[in-house]
Amino acid sequence: MNIKESPNHKQYLATLKKMSPEQRLLKALEISAITKKLFINGLHKRFSDKTEAEIKEIYLQRLSKCYNRNY
Repeated sequence: MNIKESPNHKQYLATLKKMSPEQRLLKALEISAITKKLFINGLHKRFSDKTEAEIKEIYLQRLSKCYNRNY
C-alpha cells in the first residue's frame, strides 16, 4: 500500500547499501537526536508560556504514549 510516490527511494536504498553498519547506526542515532530536538522545539513553540520544567514534563508524558505496551 504505497500512498505517496517516493522518486528518491531507490537512491536512498543505494546510499544505505554503500554505508557500513556502523555508519548506518550513527546516521540513525543522528536522525533520532534531530527528531527529539524538533519535538522539544515544537513543544516550546506550542506552549510558549510554560517553564522549562513544565515543557520537560509534557515531553515525558507525550513520549510515554509512544512506547509499545503490547508486551
